[in-house]
Amino acid sequence: MRILVTNDDGITAPGLALAEEIAAELAGPDGEVWVVAPDFERSGVSHAISYTAPMRTTQLGPRRYTVDGFPADCVLVGVNSIMKDNPPDLVLSGINRGHNVAEDVVYSGTAGAAMEGGLNGIPSIALSQFYTVSEDAPADIWDPARAFALQSIRAVLKMPFTERAFYSINFPAVQPEAVKGTTVCPQGIRADATFEVVPYRAPNGRDFLFTRHKIANQSAPEGTDARLCLDGWVTITPLRPQLTAEDLMDEARAALDESLC
Repeated sequence: MRILVTNDDGITAPGLALAEEIAAELAGPDGEVWVVAPDFERSGVSHAISYTAPMRTTQLGPRRYTVDGFPADCVLVGVNSIMKDNPPDLVLSGINRGHNVAEDVVYSGTAGAAMEGGLNGIPSIALSQFYTVSEDAPADIWDPARAFALQSIRAVLKMPFTERAFYSINFPAVQPEAVKGTTVCPQGIRADATFEVVPYRAPNGRDFLFTRHKIANQSAPEGTDARLCLDGWVTITPLRPQLTAEDLMDEARAALDESLC
């Protein structure tokens, strides 16, 4: 198996190193692991691509590259340039420091890279590790992913990847022995807003604004990724780039017909 590994936390991120270890075990002695990752952190860029600017690729070692672009760019460069003669069999994006559940998926560069893999017809999985400072937190935030990523990925590879689907796996912020299990569940939407803007005055007297993620997973519906991951489950969610709100189509057509009368 040929695996392309990328992320949105950058080439030096510890989650990427863990993803490489897992990919090597998954690929086996006869497989190949290729790394194409952003040259620095690109969190929150969603499915952005460098459409109006050129990119540079730097080789750091055998099968290891950085791109001065976004996570989706890394997949595009990997598939269409670096690995164009032998494209990957699988794209792994992550492991992200922080979960990508509920509407986080819309903002996530980790999910954006996996989506790009799916758009190119390649089985693709986004991997994200929730973390917390609570008393129940694991000694190492990566312990749950380290314990459950390989078996979760193997399970996902038995699932369908039809119509450009990709998958998102989230690991809870509990000690591995406290993980309740692994489940397939839908993406949730939190009742409360995901982000807020916080003013900050620097020592030099200049004013800035920072975007801060709010803690609102409890406001997501029961049985969805945000709530289940919060409660200690490894969650697997099938996703697609198809954004049509099918349930609104008939009413939208009726409203259009009425407005044109």
